[in-house]
Amino acid sequence: MNKTEMGSSTSGNCSSISTTGLQNSGSESDLRQRDLIDERKRKRKQSNRESARRSRMRKQKHMDDLTAQVAHLRKENGQIVAGIAVTTQHYVAIEAENSILRAQLLELNHRLSSLNEIVDFVESASSSAGGFGMETGQGGGGVIDCGGGGGFYDGVMNPLNLGFYNQPIMASASTAGDVFNC
Repeated sequence: MNKTEMGSSTSGNCSSISTTGLQNSGSESDLRQRDLIDERKRKRKQSNRESARRSRMRKQKHMDDLTAQVAHLRKENGQIVAGIAVTTQHYVAIEAENSILRAQLLELNHRLSSLNEIVDFVESASSSAGGFGMETGQGGGGVIDCGGGGGFYDGVMNPLNLGFYNQPIMASASTAGDVFNC
């Protein structure tokens, strides 16, 4: 039944007509409301898809950044390890050089001590000999003169006798007397 037919019917039918009109307007509002709900659901789904896509993109960018950072840190770590290896080699070389220098220092200190003992012995012998010409090896004592002129004292104190200084000194005060007795 259409609206014109409803309007021409009797009064008994009027109550049914008004009820049917309300049902028609109710079903239209229900349809509109459903359409509105469906539209909202569709928009929400689309929004969720976009949000998920942005989230995936952020996650991918974060992973790319972390991968680049790992590569950079590995490269830097390799450079540090290489630097440590070079520094360790330098350390070992310098430590070896220091050991050599320490040994040379001990040897030179020993030589200096031996030379000081000889000088002290010669000075004490010179002062106890009473000025008998110890420098030339000529005079009354004859202890220092080993023949061939010059004497022992001239050989020790002569700065041109450089070969003497390159030889290790193994003399002490107790054996120095043996040197003077040719």
